[in-house]
Amino acid sequence: MRQPGSQQWLAHGHTKAVYTGSVKNITLSADEHLIEQARNKARAQHTTLNAAFREWLLQFTAKQGSAEEYKALMQQLRHVKAGRHFSRDEMNER
Repeated sequence: MRQPGSQQWLAHGHTKAVYTGSVKNITLSADEHLIEQARNKARAQHTTLNAAFREWLLQFTAKQGSAEEYKALMQQLRHVKAGRHFSRDEMNER
């Protein structure tokens, strides 16, 4: 997955990032104990808190895009009717 201003690739199950464009720094506020727990978890995953946050940011924005795509698809298919109501058992049949 490529983001503007960056290149990314998957290596040994970890996402690595090389930034080739502009990168912005941000400041976040959180409970000191929570930050320390997050750092420990990142360390256990052989990464940094900064890298973990970047990965979360990518996933967070991808989910937003998916929700918007879903809404657009449902809007396009709003004219489709099943013809009748289905029972719960019918809808859960595989």
